[in-house]
Amino acid sequence: MTTEMIAALAAGALALVGLAGIVVPVLPGSLAIGIGALVWAIWGGSSWGWVAFGIAAVLLVIGAVSSWLLTGRSLQQREVPKWPVVVGVVAGIVGVFVLPGFGLPIGFVLGLLLAEWYRLRDFRQAVATSLATVKALGLGILVELACAMVAVVVLAISIVTAW
Repeated sequence: MTTEMIAALAAGALALVGLAGIVVPVLPGSLAIGIGALVWAIWGGSSWGWVAFGIAAVLLVIGAVSSWLLTGRSLQQREVPKWPVVVGVVAGIVGVFVLPGFGLPIGFVLGLLLAEWYRLRDFRQAVATSLATVKALGLGILVELACAMVAVVVLAISIVTAW
């Protein structure tokens, strides 16, 4: 197996892990895709590897920053502090071990809802703010995922055209 083939396999594996990591926050997301593109650029043996890395890096930064800004702005508009989201993340991590497969989203939503209920002392308001928070996080994930998918396509085209 040549160095180029190993670099292509490593870049592809990191890209797949990265795409999964954007949806499942336990895994590394955009960072893994960026590292995969860098691996291909360094050891891929293609002049297009560096171009693909540059395009992918720009797309990944745009996706991550857009996701962060969209989510943050939405949470500020709803006046949701950070600690209920942190409680939701911790509950999601616990949920992974309690209910493998579905524990992360269920734990996150339940932890967020309980933290909001504790904070607001009104269940209906807690449901409303929790739903708005989940929608904001979902929108951020979709934007980041879209940019990451385009970055992976650029990387894949660079790999395929190298042979």
